[in-house]
Amino acid sequence: MTARHFSARDYAAALGVIVIWGLNFVAMKFALHDFTPFQLGAARYVVAVLPLVFFIRAPRLHWKWVLLYGLCQGVGQFGFLFLALKVGMTAALASVLMQTHVFFTALFSFFLLHERLSRPLMGGLTFAALGLACFGMNFIVGTAGVTTVSGLLLNLCAAAMWAGSNIVARKAQQASPGYEPLQFLVWSSLVPVLPFLLLSWLTDPAAATPALSWTSSAKWLSVPWTSWLAVAYLGWIATIWAYAMWTGLLKRHPANRVAPFSLGVPVVGLSAGMLALGETIAPWQWAGIALVALALACVMFGDRILEKIGR
Repeated sequence: MTARHFSARDYAAALGVIVIWGLNFVAMKFALHDFTPFQLGAARYVVAVLPLVFFIRAPRLHWKWVLLYGLCQGVGQFGFLFLALKVGMTAALASVLMQTHVFFTALFSFFLLHERLSRPLMGGLTFAALGLACFGMNFIVGTAGVTTVSGLLLNLCAAAMWAGSNIVARKAQQASPGYEPLQFLVWSSLVPVLPFLLLSWLTDPAAATPALSWTSSAKWLSVPWTSWLAVAYLGWIATIWAYAMWTGLLKRHPANRVAPFSLGVPVVGLSAGMLALGETIAPWQWAGIALVALALACVMFGDRILEKIGR
């Protein structure tokens, strides 16, 4: 059943997701110091499913939704994102570019789910577009030296795959309204493990990168506790907990109303990048943050304001 308005519980879940995913990018950067992108992908999802998969029942819905979600959200979104962060993308800018998934989600949901674009949502997307344009201006005038074109393109591919996973979650809800988000998340997290291991085996040969080989005991002994902590955060907190809340929101509300809440992630991501990684926030980025905050306010409170005006 689709709810008409967000409850206090829904807003709390959305805020929790914003904070967790904002810190997510710093954790990725730390972990990528000691793991290749595909190794990190496999480690993230192994940690995510253990030990929960032994205690949580399989979800009561068709397995095609579990497989599709695992491939889109796991292999697609994070495979592309980890590669982008490795080949030339800062944590702060990645947290911004990932929010283009809102536009992909709105486009996909309009054509595939036939969801309408409300006036508050269109207003929020307009402010968000202006905010992302400000972030883009900062990239053009100030960050070209630490980012690459391939990093930018891979980041946008990750955002598109995130949008795809939003659509899959929504279609799963339509097909099986009673499924449990936590069960769905845990079992779909099994899906990316084998593809990531295969990709790592194909692209991370031991001869080329002996220090990063899965079979190197020296590698596992040399990985600092901070990277293991980052993997645990990515697996348990950012994957299972945050995505369970996110999927729960997608069960109760249209995808194009839920997706804009992730626009708050860059605010946390930029702040975390500045404090933990020493990244600076330029004037263009501050302008983008302000516009993103305005976009969130428009999406969150627009319907209520319009209802009061219409009375």
